[in-house]
Amino acid sequence: MIKIYHNPRCRKSREGLQILEESGKDFEVVKYLEEIPTEKELRKIINCLGIKPINLIRKNETIWKEEYKNKVLNDDQIIEAMLENPKLIERPIVIKNNVAVIGRPPENIKGIL
Repeated sequence: MIKIYHNPRCRKSREGLQILEESGKDFEVVKYLEEIPTEKELRKIINCLGIKPINLIRKNETIWKEEYKNKVLNDDQIIEAMLENPKLIERPIVIKNNVAVIGRPPENIKGIL
């Protein structure tokens, strides 16, 4: 099953959703600002992406700039920041069979379909 972590207010996320819709494949939409991932889910996403937690952070978000930017944080603290402020999580994220991509640009999604 394909899963997209989606923010309907984000243009790139809407473009990613459109790519999935046009693919004709079944998928699940997770509006992650409403259905905040658990710590276990977030760690799985990071593992599927094959990245460090810091690389999943939206560093231009005001909350990041004001609360975290100049601090030295370990991976656990970065994950905790994303759980407390899911707006910090980069989007969209598409997962298929334990492989994930960040849909920036949205065309990245086509690579796992």
